[in-house]
Amino acid sequence: MIAGRSRLLAPILLTAVLVAGPRHAFAQDPRKSGKGDFPGVTSYAPTRPDRPLARGEGKITVAAKLTDDAPDLKRGLVWRIFQPDPGPDGKLPLVASAQGGTIEFELEPGSYLVHASFGRAGATKRISVGREAKRESLVLDAGGLKLDGVLSGDLRIPPDKLSFSIYEATADADGDRALIVPDVKPNRVVRLNAGTYHVVSTYGSVNAVIRSDIRVEAGKLTEATVEHHAAEITLKLVREPGGEAIADTSWSIVSDSGDPVRESVGAYASMVLAEGEYTIVAKNRDRIYQRDFTVVPGRNQEVEVLATDGTSATAAQDQAD
Repeated sequence: MIAGRSRLLAPILLTAVLVAGPRHAFAQDPRKSGKGDFPGVTSYAPTRPDRPLARGEGKITVAAKLTDDAPDLKRGLVWRIFQPDPGPDGKLPLVASAQGGTIEFELEPGSYLVHASFGRAGATKRISVGREAKRESLVLDAGGLKLDGVLSGDLRIPPDKLSFSIYEATADADGDRALIVPDVKPNRVVRLNAGTYHVVSTYGSVNAVIRSDIRVEAGKLTEATVEHHAAEITLKLVREPGGEAIADTSWSIVSDSGDPVRESVGAYASMVLAEGEYTIVAKNRDRIYQRDFTVVPGRNQEVEVLATDGTSATAAQDQAD
């Protein structure tokens, strides 16, 4: 279940969230900084070290805003200027780039594509540069998304055990969705173009997963809280209740439908499981022990399996035959 609410985006994204960049900087190969992908432009040619960036007589000032009636963004933008026609390699030649808010470029007169990135939101516009200075404005039609998760009873989930992945809402013919942002941490603001997104919340690393479609509105921050029905479970094999865990134990967790859920080896097996009925199978020194147990949402448990009444692996196979 996901609870959500929206509020105005600008006060947050323009103060606490944004990190100011330099006022003006010329292009570098984005692949060196790990930021070579950006919305709206799928392929481009980075500038060559032996070819200086164009500096011309035409001056153009570019600005961007979240919505038509919003103020210009003061920081947090990444600007890229491209030649509009692909080169011999089929990619758009990158002419110049800058970071910050409103930026002035000096270019040779001609036609260009200007792209503004704001987090994962972006917009592209064709511009014409002449001898006289001019100004162009881009509307990003973007908002923000901040995600968090709780357990039943509004119990907090440790942030290091909770993550989100944001996908496109529409699946392809094979039922797959394009991944937009992986491994988003709780309470981090992700800037996105307005629209609906498919969000996958994962608590732990086994089967505590919740999926939901969430809509991001332009100019607003959408906050969504996921309620996970799961708990942390620690398993140990003991010779008597409350005894020491027996080392070198192989663990298998099976769902009530008979599907394998998790396997591990060690004196302890710790994991997060979704609510439901499970069977623990513990193997130690060719003997197999098992126990049924129930995961109650929000109730972390230490589950002991007694090393009594176990059967040898050979005997178990004989019974199965």
